[in-house]
Amino acid sequence: MSSDYRQARYEEELLMEDGVEREVEENPLPENIARERAPKIPDLPKHEVVRYFNRLSHMNYGIDTGLYPLGSCTMKYNPKYTEKLASLPEATSPHPYQPEEFSQGTLEIMWELQRQLAELGGMHSVSLQPAAGAHGEITGLMIAHQYHENNDDDRNEVIMPDTAHGTNPASVSMMGYNLVEIPSEDGCVDMEALEEAVGDNTAAFMITNPNTLGLFETDACEMAEVVHDAGGLLYYDGANLNAIMGKTTPGKMNFDIMHFNLHKTFSTPHGGGGPGSGPIGVTEELASYLPVPTVEKDDEGYRLNYDLENSIGRVKGFYGNWLVLLKAYGYITKEGRDGLERATERAVLNSNYLRKKLEPHLDLPYKSLRKHEFVLSGKKLKDKGLKTKDLAKRLLDYGYHAPTIYFPQLVDEALMIEPTETETKETLDGFAEAFASIMAEDEETIKDAPKNTAVRRVDETKAIRDSTLSYMMRD
Repeated sequence: MSSDYRQARYEEELLMEDGVEREVEENPLPENIARERAPKIPDLPKHEVVRYFNRLSHMNYGIDTGLYPLGSCTMKYNPKYTEKLASLPEATSPHPYQPEEFSQGTLEIMWELQRQLAELGGMHSVSLQPAAGAHGEITGLMIAHQYHENNDDDRNEVIMPDTAHGTNPASVSMMGYNLVEIPSEDGCVDMEALEEAVGDNTAAFMITNPNTLGLFETDACEMAEVVHDAGGLLYYDGANLNAIMGKTTPGKMNFDIMHFNLHKTFSTPHGGGGPGSGPIGVTEELASYLPVPTVEKDDEGYRLNYDLENSIGRVKGFYGNWLVLLKAYGYITKEGRDGLERATERAVLNSNYLRKKLEPHLDLPYKSLRKHEFVLSGKKLKDKGLKTKDLAKRLLDYGYHAPTIYFPQLVDEALMIEPTETETKETLDGFAEAFASIMAEDEETIKDAPKNTAVRRVDETKAIRDSTLSYMMRD
């Protein structure tokens, strides 16, 4: 793409404003649950409604539009066959209250997926219940809490490095634990700081590997030894599993608990709040602590097991986000171990190729070789009176979604880029060329960006304090 890119722009009103309101004369609902006032519904023909939502889509940017290099989020292009699979009547018609004997096919897929994920994570057992990555985090911390409580061990601290994934601190806080943050050394965990931080109060150590800088923590097994010697557990945040699947596992690094992001790694588009899924995996010692029910297989078929000795109980209504689980099952089954390993290899190759192309323009802190993502520092932009945000906004004019900015916070003016395995060399070259062109532009052009998008640069402070709602309740 180039700076000739233009995004569609329509002046759209709400459908409620656009159509003649039609009064609903007869309410088919019983009086005890019916509204006192019938809703006012715009009276529009079907094709006008279709056109309206198509126009809105033209003003949006998504993975079907172009490169979406959000670091830490793994916004990759997902195959459409999994979407088709999840739209089949056989997939959408089962009801969660359906008896087990009439749900054998559904339960078999869930049981198989549990086994697949356990193998990919090097874990003993998996629960499919958690509905998102952060939900998986708090489920894992609940398991850690119950484990220590059962051992009459009152521990109230969770350790994590300053490269932690963004939701980790929130999950720790929600569980009522005290957060102990330790510094990095050359982008990876400072082992001396970890040894000083662990102790009798350490409930768990949370980390993702590779970390949010895209660096592989080569001391992972040594970290596990330090934490285990202090009686703590190791939690693996699966946000960056796309960088190691098929190559190694958290189990081989001696982690006790982990979650998987099916919406990042295993073929469900995500963003804007969902849909997601964050299955949790544990070692054999912790298997009895998983939330119930889990899917089990016996001589009579597949069943839901509510009888786990130390279970933390339910963490979600029903048994997980079924259609997201189905997409993951289809993706893993079709790709197989070799296909998933190739995806990892390509993700790492793409990341390092693009890193090399962009290094002449911005600083790369810490080590050069990265895994699935890398973080540049835009501090040299300050010499031109610019910020990383300005560069990100200008990329929109070239038709590229901006990377993650200002995270992780230990990098000054951070620009976090994850190209994923799905992008071609040509796409990465185009992104690098746009980057180079922007760096050669004058300050005012960059500060005035974006010009070619449906929405120009907004006053972010005013937008937070004085929001204009796009939906309103009608009398």
